[in-house]
Amino acid sequence: MNASKVYNVLFLCTGNSARSIMAEAILNAQSAGRFRGFSAGSHAVGTVNPRAIELLERNHFRIGELRSKSWDEFAAPGAPVMDFVFTVCDQAAAEVCPVWPGQPISAHWGVADPAAVAGDEEKMHRAFNDAFSVLSRRISLFLCLPIDKLSRLALTQEVQNIGREQPATV
Repeated sequence: MNASKVYNVLFLCTGNSARSIMAEAILNAQSAGRFRGFSAGSHAVGTVNPRAIELLERNHFRIGELRSKSWDEFAAPGAPVMDFVFTVCDQAAAEVCPVWPGQPISAHWGVADPAAVAGDEEKMHRAFNDAFSVLSRRISLFLCLPIDKLSRLALTQEVQNIGREQPATV
């Protein structure tokens, strides 16, 4: 891998409404221009979850370009070539993904779906905060990898290990 290259990273989920959207925003904000994050869904719902938007705004992330979209956009001719593809939900990880041009390094970074949590306001708020924290931690670990110094195999193992990283319990 090249130290001066800007790497493209695609975060996949089923609905592309919360987890993958948050991951896209986090990576773009924290990567200092070394990475460009994208997100998509196998069955994109077409709207971003308002709780995800609220959480990102509250934490001063840019939300203007965020939108729910199908992963087909990134398999089409003329789409940005991805260097990394990470699934952030178990359902999308089990689906047959499109063939991505450029043979990106991929890994599964499963995160509990905060949009699936029902109950009182506090419980839903906590679910979104927990998902955001896990994604932030994993992206921070990813950004610390010496990408230009690792072989493809070693880099694949490292990004897969990040997905196995368990959040600390309080």
